[in-house]
Amino acid sequence: MKLFIIFSIITCFCQLLSFSNGRPVSNKVWASGPKQVKAVNLGGWLVTEGWIKPSLFDGIINKDILDGTGVQFQSAKVGKYLSAEAGGGAITVATIASSSERFRLWRINEMTFNLRASTGRFVGLNKFGNQKHIVIEAEEPGAAETFQILRNPNDLNRVRIKAHNGFFLQVKEENESVSADYEGDGGWEDDDPSVFSITMDERIMQGEYQVTNGYGPLIAPRVMQEHWRTYIVEDDFKFIKENGLNAVRIPVGWWIASDPLPPKPYVPGSLHALDNAFSWAEKYDIKIIIDLHAAPGSQNGAEHSSSRDGSLEWGTDGTIQQTVGVIEFLAARYADSSSLYAMELINEPNSSGVSLDNLTKYYQAGYDAVRKHSQTAYVVMSNRLGTSVEPMELFGFANRLMGSVIDVHNYPYYNPALTNVTVQKFIEYINNDLAEQVKQLTTSNGPPIFVGEWVAEWQLTNTSKEDYQRYAAAQLKVFGRAQFGWAYWTLKNVNIHWSLEWMIKNGYIKL
Repeated sequence: MKLFIIFSIITCFCQLLSFSNGRPVSNKVWASGPKQVKAVNLGGWLVTEGWIKPSLFDGIINKDILDGTGVQFQSAKVGKYLSAEAGGGAITVATIASSSERFRLWRINEMTFNLRASTGRFVGLNKFGNQKHIVIEAEEPGAAETFQILRNPNDLNRVRIKAHNGFFLQVKEENESVSADYEGDGGWEDDDPSVFSITMDERIMQGEYQVTNGYGPLIAPRVMQEHWRTYIVEDDFKFIKENGLNAVRIPVGWWIASDPLPPKPYVPGSLHALDNAFSWAEKYDIKIIIDLHAAPGSQNGAEHSSSRDGSLEWGTDGTIQQTVGVIEFLAARYADSSSLYAMELINEPNSSGVSLDNLTKYYQAGYDAVRKHSQTAYVVMSNRLGTSVEPMELFGFANRLMGSVIDVHNYPYYNPALTNVTVQKFIEYINNDLAEQVKQLTTSNGPPIFVGEWVAEWQLTNTSKEDYQRYAAAQLKVFGRAQFGWAYWTLKNVNIHWSLEWMIKNGYIKL
């Protein structure tokens, strides 16, 4: 009996050493290191990116003025631009178009919008005093901040802006003031003070928010559910298995945890699609890395994190708590699946708006949420984006957490120093500079490294198939040194070299 009691005490003591606040401190599961993944991203599927599949937006009316589109309005009569140069108060006009003359659209329907100034405040009618004056004061839009943008059917770049009071905005020539008090006669001549030329950003945002809000609540569910049902199918998992890959990284958005009743404008169905992916992965013995690509508020202001207008608003206590809830939901749902290999807590947080302190605070809470449900899934933590970010800034933090991995994305495609070099110089950069970067990160005393995104594309011209083959082979060799492995971006893409499916089928990449 005494031996039994002593054995029990020792066992309990060992368990206490193995776990701290529910987190493994020492676990033989991690002793041999991770199984290296050769993966592909299923980008553009459960989180929309319009550049991957532009046709998804084809049915949207006024698809060039979606949420987040930057616009400038130039008076046809006066020749000057509507301006928020003062930052607040009355709207003015300016001779030269700059950031103060750029407004970001919040779309209500195909004709109705809010206009957000660069200060973050909204253009609207003056609620106090003269209610025909146009001001920039509201932090949240309401009826007074709602405008119709009416386009000339014969020239879509000529518009009128109708305020909530029923009058059109005009620029008065005598004092160049802006007011909503013009009745309008329907003409589009240059001498009409209510006519403006509209200039849109050359590249508009095309993310999940834009596509769902663009189609609206009646059409978006049908469009998105058809896309989820047909874009990635079981045969894709069979193709992945047959071509030497052993894992997929699946980007998802935070709204998936609210399915089947996600907040507007998101629509139900992405969770069912992810369930299907797990079924197919289990059938073909493929591992899954769930990647939280879009966090509430957007962690980087990009379309691929479903930012409404380019703003980065993730990182508050509220958004962090909400994001932890999403991670816990997904971990609980898939913990028992043999295909769950890793949970990536967030994708590409931007250092311009996400501090290291807030990020590690979230990573700790997200790690704990995963460990409540799985002691075997790896927890992947993405490095921050930013030119001044230290590549190893997360190493000390991650080393304390067993089963943690650092995701480092590497795109020579975006390196400005490589835009006008020869193919040989480009490949030498991969074999030397990039190889040295990977070597420094794959230290023996650091966490495993995952190159979660890379692509065999460049901005060089007059290149051959053989050039692409050499370029892809060089990256595969270098990124193959990452302990956790790599994932190509992406499986399917209308831009052919960004499509691993096309690259494999056409002999550009051999695994």
